Amino acid sequence: MKKLNKPNELRNFLILWGSQTISSFGTAMTNFALIIWAYKQQGTVSSITWLSFFSYLPSILFCFVAGTIADGWNKKKIMLISDFIAALGSLTIFLLYSIDGLKIWHLYIINFILSFMNAFQNPASYVAISLITPKEHYVRVSGMQAFSNSLVTILTPAIATAVLSFGGLETILIIDLTTFAIAFSVLLIFIKIPGIPVCHDKEKESFLSKCSEGLRFLRQNTPIWRIILFFSFIILLASMAGNTIMPAMILARTNNDQIALGMVSSSIGVGALIGSILVTLAKPAKSRTRVIFTSCAFSFLLCETLWAVGQNVAVWMLAAFAGNLPLPFLSANLTAIMRSKVPIEMQGRVFSARDTLQYFTIPIGFFLGGFLADNIFEPFMQNNGYVQQALSVLVGTGKGSGMAVIFLITGTIGFLVSILNVKNSIYKSLDS
Repeated sequence: MKKLNKPNELRNFLILWGSQTISSFGTAMTNFALIIWAYKQQGTVSSITWLSFFSYLPSILFCFVAGTIADGWNKKKIMLISDFIAALGSLTIFLLYSIDGLKIWHLYIINFILSFMNAFQNPASYVAISLITPKEHYVRVSGMQAFSNSLVTILTPAIATAVLSFGGLETILIIDLTTFAIAFSVLLIFIKIPGIPVCHDKEKESFLSKCSEGLRFLRQNTPIWRIILFFSFIILLASMAGNTIMPAMILARTNNDQIALGMVSSSIGVGALIGSILVTLAKPAKSRTRVIFTSCAFSFLLCETLWAVGQNVAVWMLAAFAGNLPLPFLSANLTAIMRSKVPIEMQGRVFSARDTLQYFTIPIGFFLGGFLADNIFEPFMQNNGYVQQALSVLVGTGKGSGMAVIFLITGTIGFLVSILNVKNSIYKSLDS
């Protein structure tokens, strides 16, 4: 039997992955620089929050429609158009900034448009990767994507800060546009994405029927449906604590030490980076679902609960590293299941339906985390009752202790619901 040549099998993916990683780095630097610029303009957290809001909402609102279009249209053209409009957004910011005309509301509009295009880009990219990657490499490819994302997360703050100091926002935007040009050219010239045969009966279906087909597919496949609903809840817990109040808690407990926050944030990226290397090199797991739920359980146990009980930077860094180390194993195996179980001609719609169901809990988590911290747990822990004294043995006292209690609660719940699903027989079919 002829031996498979892995580099040749993954040639198209490797070229696309490398060029898109370069472009992602340029985009991440721009996003980082614009957050700093927006904060300097208004000096409020809400200005940054609105940037995130407009970067996220359209992707949810248009996800179902975009997934249907991504399934029916040319994947490469969708990706090229989306990238081109993203570049126009960066170019617009560059021109406005150059004439001293950039306002924060310009960024809200641009972020809304880019998020709208991401609703099309994401499902098209999902399907494109499935089309150019052999099935036996799905987990390895997902691990490599996690690796590049982690690398960008680690490098962006340091490099963007240095470039801002010496060259300003204009230089950041020029780098962003240059990296776009590289990625766009590589995709246009060097990447060939196979087409998908179209069933003529499907063509006669109404557009609305096609839009809902992804949701119907999920509802009819109980194990996939259950695992998606599970992660909707998990993402809600993560959004309530880690994604919302972690920076505030660390700043509160270190007297606004931004270096401490930076060290903890970098540890998140390092943990995810090493985890992505390990999952890329590891053999495919016999039970993907067991890896998924075990990774999720230990992430909550090591990250959220250690953030709660830790009261110094060293413990928080350890929690950030150890808690994010298992996450690439989770995401790689979950993505591999979806790619292998969902028919290729439906992946755009199904992945879009999945993203909507999983990620609509993020804004709810953002709201709950901030509300509970400011109005309930922080004031509660400033009192001196028996419950507060008992909790203070674990989370300490003073400013930030209420937020630590939220971490303790979400970490415990996340660990328990994950570990209870490790041997759930309903997911057995997903491992075959």
